[in-house]
Amino acid sequence: MSVASPGDAARLPGRTGPGAPQRVAVVGGGWAGCAAAVELAARGAAVTVYEASRTLGGRARAVNVHGKSLDNGQHILLGAYRETLRLMRQVGIAERPALLRLPLQMVYPEGDGMHFVAPRLPAPLHVGLALLRSRGLARPDKLALARFSTAARWMGWQLNQDCSVSELLARFDQTDRLVQLMWRPLCIAALNTPPERASAQVFLNVLRDSLGARRAASDMLLPRVDLSALFPQRAAAYVESRGGKVVHGVAVDTLERDGECWRLRDAVHDAVVIATPPAQAAALLAAHAPDLSMPAFEWESITTVYLQYAAGLRLERPFFALVDQPDAGCWGQFVFDRGQLNDADAGLLAVVISASGPALDLGNDSLPPLVAAQLAQALRMPALATPEWTRVISEKRATFACTPALQRPSNDVGIDGLALAGDYTAGDYPATLESAVRSGMAAATLVARR
Repeated sequence: MSVASPGDAARLPGRTGPGAPQRVAVVGGGWAGCAAAVELAARGAAVTVYEASRTLGGRARAVNVHGKSLDNGQHILLGAYRETLRLMRQVGIAERPALLRLPLQMVYPEGDGMHFVAPRLPAPLHVGLALLRSRGLARPDKLALARFSTAARWMGWQLNQDCSVSELLARFDQTDRLVQLMWRPLCIAALNTPPERASAQVFLNVLRDSLGARRAASDMLLPRVDLSALFPQRAAAYVESRGGKVVHGVAVDTLERDGECWRLRDAVHDAVVIATPPAQAAALLAAHAPDLSMPAFEWESITTVYLQYAAGLRLERPFFALVDQPDAGCWGQFVFDRGQLNDADAGLLAVVISASGPALDLGNDSLPPLVAAQLAQALRMPALATPEWTRVISEKRATFACTPALQRPSNDVGIDGLALAGDYTAGDYPATLESAVRSGMAAATLVARR
């Protein structure tokens, strides 16, 4: 794949007369920007992607660790990620080599929690039968889960007024054990916000489109390749194959109006999609949209602890849920056996800590031994206490805090030829890959109508 250099910016493709392709700049090469670029290229636009870093993907990208291409955060996709999966197919990514598809499940190490695995039956039978067969939940726990699911469907997954997830669960008398083993980890994994502060309506949106939809929508998809290869790199190749450009190492600091067009980096474009974090987007738009309301987002971090063991080490399943008890030094929430996803990662475990602010206070030297000890005890494998090497990767601003009634900005900023894209824009979902992709596509549609 060829990549343009900063000096190419003034020589990028543009209109030369009536009927020539629309020239569109996409500022930011994260998942939202890549989705916008693919959608625009498919519509025939001459697209230029400006990315400040040397790697596409934004907060979901590959990094090099001990000679391995790993992710800056272990991800689970859902079968409900309809637009993400569609765009992956569009740029030439086949699902089976790229993703391991598993049925909906919440499985803890034996003796530590519950065992909940949905069979491959039509919805909602798959959840009902999984509940009947589940281990580690008492009869009151199962009845509470069934009651919540039935009530949520009856309400159409809608609340008259948003509240916290904790308030919602209390309203439907969810048991303490069910909250600890099911609802709390699901909320933190999906919204990256503790249930005490998380939006109940957004949580219901996620449940509606996964547990409440067709069976395949609730499937869990684990990437077999790194996140950059999963979509952003192929998206760049797709754009370039249609005459577009991807310019790395170029930060766009100013945006100027040039007649009916827009000038940035000495190049003129008919339209611009701003797919940067909100603070940078607000700065670019300040002179053009002084009335734009950009909320003061709070941010949540995600930490992934990688632990390398002998290549022959293998867990019983591709991933397990873990009981996190920070007071007892147990910080991990999920552990993934990367060797079951990619042979090159044999013996490598990835432990995820969502909403990881308190864990960051421990420091990168103190956290790995605690996580290794937690794994050794939970999985009853003493050898896990002594990994060959470890690496902590934290995204301190991984997602916005998805709080109740949060007013997120629209893709449409009210200015002809400009649109916002990012997982923080208005939508049903929290900050996920799917929300980023949907936002990018919506922004592309807006500017393509010009």
